[in-house]
Amino acid sequence: MYDPYDYQCNLGPSALLGDYIGQPHVHLNIVRPRRQTSQTSLGKSQSRSDSNKFQVMLNVKHFRPDEIDVKTVDNCVVIRGKHEEQADEHGFVSREFTRRYQLPDDVEPQTVTSSLSQDGVLTIQAPRKMLEPPPKNERIVPISIQQPAAVEEAQKKQQQLQEQQAAQQNSEEQKQ
Repeated sequence: MYDPYDYQCNLGPSALLGDYIGQPHVHLNIVRPRRQTSQTSLGKSQSRSDSNKFQVMLNVKHFRPDEIDVKTVDNCVVIRGKHEEQADEHGFVSREFTRRYQLPDDVEPQTVTSSLSQDGVLTIQAPRKMLEPPPKNERIVPISIQQPAAVEEAQKKQQQLQEQQAAQQNSEEQKQ
């Protein structure tokens, strides 16, 4: 049986198929065909979440603002865009998309806002709730307020004792 690899003619899978699918590019040990499908930035999104806010950025440059809906459903943000058939450089095209993003637990759906930039980037933002750190076996001890003040009460008791002692001494002196 004939094996082209035995003769070391520099024939391999990439050389044999290269005429049909293009020579592969090797970058960081990743082999990809030369012709890649064109990827436009339409519909690409970027989701960020840090300690202060939740944010989604979505390229919707092919849609007018009135063709985009943003709403919250339960604990999700749903973004929907649709436009009817329009002419472009290749003919006619109609587009429709729906994106759903789960909100983090510490984001209230009522605080979600959206804005559309001039270059067609839709930004969805919501602030995060500030969570209080859990207490460290801490207990608040209530303070009771005495009526009347403790110092005044102690002085009154002492004065009453002195008056009682003086009265007893007077009564003993009168008896004698």
